[in-house]
Amino acid sequence: MKDKIAKYIRAGYPGLFIVTHEEQRVSALMKEVAEITEWNLFPWSCTEGITNAETGEKEYPDTENPIAMLDKAQELKPNSILFLRDFHIMMDEKNPVLYRMLRDRLAEFKASSRTIIIVGCRLVLPPELEKEITVIDFALPDRNQLLEVLTNVADNNDIKPNGHTDAILDAASGLTTIEAENAFALSFVEAKEFDPDVIAREKAVTVRKSGLLEIIDDGTTLADIGGLEILKADLHTKRNLFSKEARKYGLPSPRGQLYVGQPGTGKSLCARACHAVFGIPLVRLEAGRIFGSMVGESERNWRMIWSIVQAVSPCVFWIDEVEGLTSGAESSGKTDGGTTNRVVKTILQDLQYNCENIFPVFTANDIDGLPDPLIDRLDVWSVELPNQTERESIWKIHIEKRGRKPAKFDLPELARATDGFSGRQIEQVWLKAMTVAFNEKAREPLNADALKIAKSVVPTSKTMADAIERRRKRLENRATPASAPEAAIKPGRKLSI
Repeated sequence: MKDKIAKYIRAGYPGLFIVTHEEQRVSALMKEVAEITEWNLFPWSCTEGITNAETGEKEYPDTENPIAMLDKAQELKPNSILFLRDFHIMMDEKNPVLYRMLRDRLAEFKASSRTIIIVGCRLVLPPELEKEITVIDFALPDRNQLLEVLTNVADNNDIKPNGHTDAILDAASGLTTIEAENAFALSFVEAKEFDPDVIAREKAVTVRKSGLLEIIDDGTTLADIGGLEILKADLHTKRNLFSKEARKYGLPSPRGQLYVGQPGTGKSLCARACHAVFGIPLVRLEAGRIFGSMVGESERNWRMIWSIVQAVSPCVFWIDEVEGLTSGAESSGKTDGGTTNRVVKTILQDLQYNCENIFPVFTANDIDGLPDPLIDRLDVWSVELPNQTERESIWKIHIEKRGRKPAKFDLPELARATDGFSGRQIEQVWLKAMTVAFNEKAREPLNADALKIAKSVVPTSKTMADAIERRRKRLENRATPASAPEAAIKPGRKLSI
């Protein structure tokens, strides 16, 4: 990054905008850039005005106001860098005088070997300045930089990582240097050592603050999924592909997957279980969250999302309800100025070229509207309503989950009574049956309770009959069935995984 910025400066770029939350890290970097370019560095803030980075003294008095600062900036000598902090907040005010003065300074600086560099946690760039300022996304710290932070915290507290350095750095990947330092310090306070679990927990909280992503670790495994034996067996065969041994052997990261089909049939559970299969973090994005109302906001959101995912990698990247991402793509040019198309194209490019150590998982109810290039980059699995054998398995899972013994229930009878039900509906039937039993002096639920509830529920196969049939026709010959045919699995027998 240091060399990249130096090249921009030497090439005569008059304005750069570095997007990052790590102002302190960028400030240190700018001092290094000034040294290698042999340019003078003049930081500015609304509290200190223009200062001289070399002496630490104010270069010009009374320049705390951004208008006054831009006016005085004309006097900076050639080979100078004007480094603006928090200036994006001022640009958010849409002051035409500020915009005009900034454009004037950029034009002057272009002709006189001077550069303006803005650092901000979010990109605020009016259309009037889009072509005159180059945007640079500042990468989150890599493992070497995180190791330096860890070492500093360890030295300050006179402790050692106890041989768990790799696990600690894995847990901290995706954090800024300040966030990592805080997580390391908190881990030491709580556990008297650097505990990867504590650090990972803090990372999950930090990532969720963006409002775009969340890290999920709810303990879901393949054993929590009833049926879908072919899909589960496929995932099981890939379980070691993120290991160091697989990399040394020459194997790449596994191809991503798309789970598409009937609602309530376990698509999300499969995505969640990938965390346990591979033993790597699961990062979830609800696709519709990408899009914002401001010009350029959607593209910025994706850049932030992808930078976090890459920093957290190796990881599973689950894009949920992907229809929300692509539903408007065809009419994008008319309805949103082409934003949807641009975002989708960027996602496809990242999946194509920047996806090493990332396992993308997409879930959707319908394949219609999903662009062919996306489908072509993924293994597509069709998830259907559970058959008799799968329903027995689902009943068994939910009965055990609530602390009861499945052997006390007639699972084949329950499965027959819930023909046409989704897995989600079966769970709700069981919970309602337990509620009935609880309300009757907290007695134990019976088969009869569940059968009675099942009769009062209209199955998904009827409420969504037309949509289900249309979905089946669209997926025919376009997706691999996630479930084995009914005759292929006898009760009590599973496919080998």
